[in-house]
Amino acid sequence: MIESYFDGGLLQLIGYRLLGSLLTVCTLGIAAPWAICLIYNWEIKHTVINGQRLYFDGTALGLFTHWIKWLLLTIITFGIYSFWLCIALKKWKTKHTHFI
Repeated sequence: MIESYFDGGLLQLIGYRLLGSLLTVCTLGIAAPWAICLIYNWEIKHTVINGQRLYFDGTALGLFTHWIKWLLLTIITFGIYSFWLCIALKKWKTKHTHFI
C-alpha cells in the first residue's frame, strides 16, 4: 500500500499565513487572491497522495478575475451569493490541482 502524507512544517505555515494576512490587510483586500494562491501552493506542493506529489498551477491573476465576478454577484444578490463563495473557491482550487 502506497502512503499519503503531508510534509510541510508548522513554522512555514505560520510564515506563509502571516505574510498572506499582512499583504491582504496592507492592500485593503486587493492582494487577497495572491495571498490565497501563495498559501494554496504551499499546502498542495507539500501533499503526497498514493505516492504522487500534487502541484498547483493556479495564478493570482486567474483568481482575481473570479474574485471580481464573485464580488459583483454577491453585491447584486444582496449577499445571498456569499453562501456559495466557499464552494466556488474550492472548485477553483481543485481545478488547478494536479498530480506530477
